[in-house]
Amino acid sequence: MNVLAIRGATTVTSNNKQEILDESAKLIQTIIIENLLDVEDIISMCFTMTSDLDKVYPSVAVREILNICEVPMLNFEEKYIEGSLRMCIRVMMYVNTEKTKKDIRHIYLNSAKNLRTDITKDEL
Repeated sequence: MNVLAIRGATTVTSNNKQEILDESAKLIQTIIIENLLDVEDIISMCFTMTSDLDKVYPSVAVREILNICEVPMLNFEEKYIEGSLRMCIRVMMYVNTEKTKKDIRHIYLNSAKNLRTDITKDEL
């Protein structure tokens, strides 16, 4: 069994609690589905949000919407870099898996697709 990291990001259109929760849940659910993960294989999640988002932590969506409560999670503020993508939620999820690094699907939704055009798929 390997321990691997899965990256993902999404954006919201406003600093709105419900939108942050909905998009955070969608991001994590998409990572789970696209990587055929069993929740039991998720070791932990680290979230960052840009400083313009301050209404709710993304981990609240994982616990309250997705009902994933046994996974340790941390939330951080993303360092601001001039010209960087705003209203962005990022995650790094650590998992136990039989997959290799090349088999992992990193997920970028909404405007966050522009962060990694080399690995994003149009249909997501």
